[in-house]
Amino acid sequence: MSKATLFGRDITFDQFGKYNLRIRKMLEVVYCDLTIPHDTDEFRALEVYLKRVWFSSGIYHHYGCEKFAPGFSPAYLREALRQVDARKLPLSEGESIDEMCEELFPVIFDETVLPKRVNKADGEDLLLTSACHFYEGVTQQEAEDFYARMKSEHAESKTPSSYGLNSTLVKDHDEIREIVWSAEGRYANAIRHIVYWLGKALQVAENEHQKSVISLLISYYNSGDLQIFNEYCIEWLQEHDSAIDFINGFIEVYGDPLGLKGSWEGLVEYVDEEATRRTRTISENAQWFEDHSPVDVRFKKPVVKGVSASVICAAMLGGDEYPSTAIGINLPNADWIRAQYGSKSITISNITDAYNKAAHGNGFKEEFVIDAETLRMIEKYGDVCDDLHTDLHECLGHGSGQLLPGVDPDALKAYGNTIEEARADLFGLYYIADRKLVELGLTPDEEAYKSQYYTYMMNGLMTQLIRITPGRQIEEAHMRNRALIAHWCYEQGDVIRLVKREGKTFVEITDYQQLRQLIARLLAEIQRIKSEGDFEAARQLVEQYAVKVDPTLHQEVLERYRQLNLAPYKGFINPQMLPVYDENGDICDIQLNYGESYAHQMLRYSSEYGTLV
Repeated sequence: MSKATLFGRDITFDQFGKYNLRIRKMLEVVYCDLTIPHDTDEFRALEVYLKRVWFSSGIYHHYGCEKFAPGFSPAYLREALRQVDARKLPLSEGESIDEMCEELFPVIFDETVLPKRVNKADGEDLLLTSACHFYEGVTQQEAEDFYARMKSEHAESKTPSSYGLNSTLVKDHDEIREIVWSAEGRYANAIRHIVYWLGKALQVAENEHQKSVISLLISYYNSGDLQIFNEYCIEWLQEHDSAIDFINGFIEVYGDPLGLKGSWEGLVEYVDEEATRRTRTISENAQWFEDHSPVDVRFKKPVVKGVSASVICAAMLGGDEYPSTAIGINLPNADWIRAQYGSKSITISNITDAYNKAAHGNGFKEEFVIDAETLRMIEKYGDVCDDLHTDLHECLGHGSGQLLPGVDPDALKAYGNTIEEARADLFGLYYIADRKLVELGLTPDEEAYKSQYYTYMMNGLMTQLIRITPGRQIEEAHMRNRALIAHWCYEQGDVIRLVKREGKTFVEITDYQQLRQLIARLLAEIQRIKSEGDFEAARQLVEQYAVKVDPTLHQEVLERYRQLNLAPYKGFINPQMLPVYDENGDICDIQLNYGESYAHQMLRYSSEYGTLV
């Protein structure tokens, strides 16, 4: 399964930008060439740029989506390319180095050429202004019309497909068609490698149910048939008896401005039994949480089905989950499957534990938290409440509520991802303050939730701005979600304040219980928008509260953060899994080796798992 997780890497690079794979390969050749001096400022700048490309699976920031600005010159790179062995470069047949430069250099160096991977700016054509490689020559209106017709043709289906999830939409000679991602279609070489290793895993599966899950995934990859993907999702979410689980495929749609196309991702995981007791307690009480939600009764599920939750440890990350990964996942995404069969949630404990340990004592909270009393509260309750909010978000938030009959799951279009993440976050925020969690033994007392409220509002109003380039707006769906919630609550009265102390801005919460009531109001409205498919209300909420950045506050936050000398993002290196053989030549164990550096692992992956360059 780990091999199957690693062989999708090139797919993600290509999905995130048409030129990403060639640019990565070109820069890797220069980086590894020993005839080029490595002790110059421009080489060091090229090294930084290449490491950012590795981290983000392309030339665009993995959160902000803006194109990286190289710190080296076109002249330097052109001269370096002339010194390397041309046979190693990603040259097309008959192409010269200069011709390659003419094609790729504007993409790298000209800030006006394909400047953003995902553009969600209101009023613009989101496809023509986005560099992601899910569409070719298609306008936003043409794509929306194409999939609207497809949905209309299958309107009576009881098992609707996730239309567009696994294809590139292209326009050839005025004809719009899909190129399906499968073992016989686009990305075939990478997918065939994935299928090969899934076949190996099939032979040693833990039980018959797991064999069925893997077999369906192989069939889906071979055919590209989204109805088989539905079958796979249903079987996967109902498989609970294995110690090892996985995610592998075209899953999350955040990388598509229309929220349709799935970025490839992989994850191999094993259950953390001790921590899973917490999530099982939550899932066993799912109906209580649904019944007591502050949303309109029309939007509540009368019967909550199939909610399962586990805390897991990640064993291998791949694609859109590598090297920067989510801390919680709730799947499958299809609303009708959730309604009929439920969902499976995971919280990744070894990832959250690493983040927590890295955060303690680094000076961040001391700089941005308003006073010593609040800081002590966060130190006491912060880690447990962070994990619990993630559990509530993934296990219950995404699985809560229902669409009204006839509502298109994609009705909110470009705003759908932000609204969905806000819905899940609000559900978690509302319930983390409930005494029911104390009764269940999930929070230590009725004061603990305040630490989560404070850090969440501080993040949404201020500290997440460290991830934004000056002059930019907020683009990424999770960041928009947090900004929406924090700014909406801030605007509702005097419950949250931004106060100045010794020239620095701090968040102050004057009434935590009143803040919970605001969260309840917003949750009710967000659920209404989702359930009714109210696009205009979604647009107004997001555009008013989730997008704009106060440039003065932004500059202050960036300067305060710069003085801490901390990196705004963190990622993870995978273990190298080495087989251990017994005297008969059979594998008897797997040795985990963490001896690789970041650069070594990235270069090895490009060599061993480079299937599309």
